Amino acid sequence: MLLIAGWGNMSILDTDETLNMARLLFERGDILRCVELLERNYESYASRGGEAFLECTNYLLRAYAELQNQEKIRKLKDTLNQWALQNGDLTPRTYYTLALCESQNGQYEPSLELCRKSLALALEQNRKTDICYAITGLAISYYQLGRLQEALKEVYNLQIFFDALQLPKLQLTALIVNAHIYRKLKKYPQALESLWNCYEMIKDEKDLYTHFTLLYGLGLTYKEMGDMEKAKTYLELGVRSIDGENMRRLHTLLTTLLAEVQKSTKSSDDIVYDVQTHSVFEKTKGKIDFKNQFILLEMLKLFLAHPGRVFSKEELIETIWKQAYNPSIHDNKIYVTVKRLRKVIEPDYNKPKYIFLAKNGYYLSKDVKIQVRGANSVLREETL
Repeated sequence: MLLIAGWGNMSILDTDETLNMARLLFERGDILRCVELLERNYESYASRGGEAFLECTNYLLRAYAELQNQEKIRKLKDTLNQWALQNGDLTPRTYYTLALCESQNGQYEPSLELCRKSLALALEQNRKTDICYAITGLAISYYQLGRLQEALKEVYNLQIFFDALQLPKLQLTALIVNAHIYRKLKKYPQALESLWNCYEMIKDEKDLYTHFTLLYGLGLTYKEMGDMEKAKTYLELGVRSIDGENMRRLHTLLTTLLAEVQKSTKSSDDIVYDVQTHSVFEKTKGKIDFKNQFILLEMLKLFLAHPGRVFSKEELIETIWKQAYNPSIHDNKIYVTVKRLRKVIEPDYNKPKYIFLAKNGYYLSKDVKIQVRGANSVLREETL
């Protein structure tokens, strides 16, 4: 799940003392007091109507989403539907906020449609700040739908606006979204660069909520890189510092991810293979990327399914390549493939501990501690 940073920049209602105080409370993580303040003044905003009422509703929606109060979100949605029937379209910002609520509830297609509606209305009304919000929402929705190149394009579009508009809070969100896109693309240096740029901005913005969001992003990125110790460091810092009552959703995500990392770091297994995701973790190297290396992964799976068993060259060719063995063609192919697999899986290529040469083939040491996860932990049937 993608965490959205902070409250965002205030709208044209910056001079509204109540809404400005609500934003400050949210940013410092005091979300229960933020809700108390807004609920106490909600009837007054409702009687005034107009954009101030919608803005107050937007802020309550964001706060309820963080508190994971789906019942109150549902009631506010009903209120907005009634308002729209009487007054016409909601504001672009309200459609954006509704999109975030749908997104945080796992409803990514409806979220995308709401962002599109937000953008169309913002363009029609020439509201440049709201255009930026809508584009941010599109980037988030595309990311969550796995449409990563489209998500990157929207983030690039945002940079053009940021050159002309001062929207630091929204820039923080854009940096975090950008980092998660690169993380999904396994471009970890770019992801970390974006996160550390966000860290530099937080020093000026003093946004505690975004600080915890950033710690989650760093923890998740380092986890996927296989650096469990760094992941654990940032996640533990977040969990120990966060107020779980006020930031329930964020606290849940941080604690869940930390538990996953702690489980990985405590494992005594040398190699862990996940049948469903085809992920491979090596005790020292962490997560190993087999992307576009199908043959290497198939060879490793065969060895993992039968530790200690020697596979002849004939068996390897017939099982993995599905070809009839021909020494003049295949001997060098097997040698090169095993060499590549060792470079990928062995902590020290010059002192192998996993894959060894036998008289007539290769085998995985029977002393290797192997864990197979997922699909009832069935690996042998999959490989044969």
